[in-house]
Formats: sequence, structure tokens, C-alpha cells
Amino acid sequence: MMRTVIIALIPLIIASIYFFGWRSLVLLLWVTLFGVGTEYIFEKQYDRKVSEAIFVTCILYVLTLPARTPIWIAVVGIIFGVLFGKEVFGGFGKNIFNPALVARAFVYVSFPEPLTIQWSKVATGFPGGFATYITENIDTISQATPMLMFRDTGQMEPLRNLLIGNVSGSLGETSAILIILAAIYLIYKKVAAWETMAGVLIGFTGLSSILYLVGNPQIPNPLFGILSGGFLFGMVFMATDPISSPKTKEGKWIYGILIGIITVIIRGYALFAGGMMFAILIGNTFAPIIDEGVRYGKKRKKESKEKGGSVA
Repeated sequence: MMRTVIIALIPLIIASIYFFGWRSLVLLLWVTLFGVGTEYIFEKQYDRKVSEAIFVTCILYVLTLPARTPIWIAVVGIIFGVLFGKEVFGGFGKNIFNPALVARAFVYVSFPEPLTIQWSKVATGFPGGFATYITENIDTISQATPMLMFRDTGQMEPLRNLLIGNVSGSLGETSAILIILAAIYLIYKKVAAWETMAGVLIGFTGLSSILYLVGNPQIPNPLFGILSGGFLFGMVFMATDPISSPKTKEGKWIYGILIGIITVIIRGYALFAGGMMFAILIGNTFAPIIDEGVRYGKKRKKESKEKGGSVA
């Protein structure tokens, strides 16, 4: 399962180099080194091996970072994410929260300046970022990412650029086409739950459409919202994490819808331009409760049917 996810992420890694330069690969190597090392130290105490999931965690985490993230900050983040998002719960398969998102949220709130201000221009043409270590810095914050631009000026990036990836942003979240192709591949391989993805889309599109149609200036049209702000990346790779998401089919729908709704609320009314990261972490909190509620409902329904049958 983890190897399938890694295969789906390879095009995004290559795209991150093309769009922003070789520094994305350097960042990935350092984060993987310390991420694997952190897990090894803790798993060794219990005579357990390092899981393949740690490589997925490291890749996902790096792809949510801006290209100019200082290496030491990225390293501190992955150590925190592996330690407090995974190992404190008992290691692989026992964590409540997605470790990659725990790491990302930690560096986001602890080091806001390099995570929200220092953005890079996206490379175009051939050879793109393959000919440079890192692309040029962006001086104007309002032109940094599509969501920041919309918040500051009300202008929306052309949908064509969002689809291809010709926009600034985090390393692996810019190209909607590549993420959609990855989603199709993961669903085909039965690695990612399509119910969760569909639920996220329904929750997000439903609430954002209502708020947009009533004229709320803080809410862009739903299609722009879906294609920007790391929404698709979070929906495909983070929300569908089999460990930190519900296990029941009904629970996956509820969980997905909840994440979609919370994302709209955070984007429109909180300080954070993205919102998807925090929405998924909140969803992780409710995932076990959702499953318990679904199982309890099924149990009561079964008991009711049996009782009705015995009376008849």
C-alpha cells in the first residue's frame, strides 16, 4: 500500500523540481534522513523495524512546504511529527493524527514567517527548474499564492494555470492535473477511499456554493477553491490516510463531508488562507467517534429488526 502511494507521488516530486528547482529534492533528502532516523531510534527499543510508511510521511510533509523553507525548520518539523504524531501513540498503525500534517501544522504555527511569506516564482518553459537550484524569490506577498492573492486583492488566478501548476505555492500542491491523475491511480489500486474524497468534495462544494451564491466576498467560486490552496492534495493524500481516517464506509462519507465543510469555514472566516491542513486534523480527532457512532447505529438497527421479527 505504501509503495503504491510513493509511486503516485513520484510525478509530483519531479514536478516540484521542474517548478521550483533542485532544492525541493535536497529538502526531501534531509527530511527523509531525519524522519527515518527518528523512527528508527524509537522502534529499535521495541525490536521493531522502520515501516515503509515513514517514507510516505516524509514525502507528503515536504510536498506541503514552500521551496524556500529553511532546512533546519523542515528537519525540526519532521522530528516533531514522527515523535508526537506517531511514536507517542505506539508507532505505525496506532496513531490518531496524520504525522505529516502534525509536522506541517507545527512548523506553520511555530515559524509563520518562512512558511507564509517566503515564496518562489514558478519556472516555465524548458528546462524549467531543472536548470537551477531554486527559482527566484517573490517580493510581493499578495502575488505569492492563488489563495493569498484572492484574499488581498480579490483577483483569481486563471483556472488553466491552476490545472497545469503555473502558480506559486507549496512544492507538491500546485498542479491539479497531476494530483487528479494520482487520485485515479490510487482509487484504481484500491489504496485510497473514493468515499472520503467524494465526501470532501460534497462538503466543500455544497457550503462554498451556498456562501458564494449569497454574495459572501470572502468565498471564491467553488471550482477556484477546489483547484487552489492545497485542497486537492489534502483530499487525495491526507484525508484518505487509512490509519487516521474512519474504517466504516458510512464513516468515510461523514468524515469527508466534515472536512470539506470545515475547510470552507476556516478559509472564509479564519486567519489561514488554506484551511485544509487544520480541517483534516480536526477530522482526525472525530474519526474514532464517527466509526463508533456508525457501528452503534448499525447495532441498534439490527437489534430493532430482530426484535420486530420475533414479535411477528
